[in-house]
Amino acid sequence: MTPLIPMAASVAAEQKSAEVTDWAARIGWLVGLVLFVALVYWLMREGWKWRGTLQGDLPELPTVPEDPGPAKLSMSGRYHGSTTAGQWLDRIVAHGLGTRSRVELTLTDAGLDVVRPGATDFFIPAEALREALLGKGIAGKVLSEGGLLVVTWEHGDKLIDSGFRSDRAAEHTEWVDALNNMINKSTKTEGAR
Repeated sequence: MTPLIPMAASVAAEQKSAEVTDWAARIGWLVGLVLFVALVYWLMREGWKWRGTLQGDLPELPTVPEDPGPAKLSMSGRYHGSTTAGQWLDRIVAHGLGTRSRVELTLTDAGLDVVRPGATDFFIPAEALREALLGKGIAGKVLSEGGLLVVTWEHGDKLIDSGFRSDRAAEHTEWVDALNNMINKSTKTEGAR
């Protein structure tokens, strides 16, 4: 047994502890991961720009008339985007319509004024309004049932759904009623001509 003790001691002395970290491999993986993430973001950006190019036939957005009249309703909240009517995942990105932002909505006799700080403002003329309803989702944003005010309007030859969420969700029903009354009056007036 005596010869085993010196032999075990010599084996233990010859063994080194294993390298804890292979820095070259770790740095290589990290650089590869960063490049992969950068590539994914670049491809997403290019896809967004390509979608805007495909929707380039959409006319410029209307601006607010000089005298839109007194405000019937106003609302603060969030703009969640615009899509092709009836296709809640087909986001429209042309002219900044795909950019989510805060919003101030004002309804007048002339139409709906959409003011978006940090994004493109636009105006929906009363004669372009087609329908207002309560929805639950638009352009990849899903909320509770009735949590979204969806306004359908015509721009050029395209029907567009725009989604808004008020800071006070109880306002949505009042907005739907006011917009649909305005649309019905406009339809009756056009039919009488």
